[in-house]
Amino acid sequence: MDFDELLVRFFGTDDIATLPPEQLAAGIDRLRLQFGLEKDSGRRFALWCLAYMLGVAPDLDTAFADEEDREAARDFMDAVDNEIEDAEDE
Repeated sequence: MDFDELLVRFFGTDDIATLPPEQLAAGIDRLRLQFGLEKDSGRRFALWCLAYMLGVAPDLDTAFADEEDREAARDFMDAVDNEIEDAEDE
């Protein structure tokens, strides 16, 4: 799943910074619903990553039954957090 495609799918744009709050909230609701319905582990992980980047990801123990998936999510969180820290240091 491509990040920009996910943004367009759930929010109708690839530039969510320009969305009014109600449209952002509606997109988050759609994302949460799809995450709950998704059975494919790869797609589910991609949806969780997008939710994490938006600050609305469910807890790892709730989101993933498999420990390998939880560890991959932790790795993703660390990578994103390190990228943010690096950007702030520049």
